[in-house]
Amino acid sequence: MVGRSSGGGGTGILESIVATKEDEVRGLRRHRQDLRRSADDAPAAREVLAPLRASGRIGVFAEVKRRSPGAGDIDTGLDPVELSAAYETAGAAAVSVLTDGPWFGGSLDDLRAVREARAIPVLRKDFVIDPLQVYEGRAAGADLMLLIVRILDRALLADLRAMIHDLGMTALVEAHDEWEVESALEAGAALVGVNNRDLTVFETDLAVTERLASYLPGEVALVSESGIAVAEDVARVAAAGADAVLVGEALVRSGAPERLLAGMAAVPRVEGRRG
Repeated sequence: MVGRSSGGGGTGILESIVATKEDEVRGLRRHRQDLRRSADDAPAAREVLAPLRASGRIGVFAEVKRRSPGAGDIDTGLDPVELSAAYETAGAAAVSVLTDGPWFGGSLDDLRAVREARAIPVLRKDFVIDPLQVYEGRAAGADLMLLIVRILDRALLADLRAMIHDLGMTALVEAHDEWEVESALEAGAALVGVNNRDLTVFETDLAVTERLASYLPGEVALVSESGIAVAEDVARVAAAGADAVLVGEALVRSGAPERLLAGMAAVPRVEGRRG
């Protein structure tokens, strides 16, 4: 279900995406037992929080992204293994892989291929609304899973976050406003993504990270998402207390992802900006 938000107005594209996910979940139900077995048999998930906290530099979660509803086609012919190799070489902390097909042109095969080829953690970025998707992601090798507060009620958010943890993964819990940050913390999130893009209207503003950073305690790692295009953007959110950034479109469009990412990954973390 699409959860409450203070953003107001209809959710438009977001509601349509969630409806697509509901259809996909119905198709997964017949494979429930196989998914659970495959999740249990998957290689152990890779750690992301400890390296982030130990580093003096901003972590870059670099994204494999072919298209999006807001940006349209970005690079529909990209090779996820080749692109993720450039990311790893340039110092990415993790690779984010879009696994939604209808709206973003991704797949679980992309995630499997990247996870097999790379040594750094891999995030399944999708619209997760059901435990079966968590099993599915773990079975494909995901080390992290995205949970979007806006599309989940509080009880389901907490249950999915706990399930992800119990399977050895890390939940990246995404919020866009104060209410959503409160929900993320109440659910036990140790890694919170502040999405600078309002998913109801697809407007982006880095001031969202600057505003919400103070609501997060220092022991919770903060990832600033969306609207990050250059190293100066990374420095701006780092000054607000971000520990990492999630960058997709700018890297894919750059033509030189290694150079752009290396500059972003060189930005120092700013200690002590959050309580």
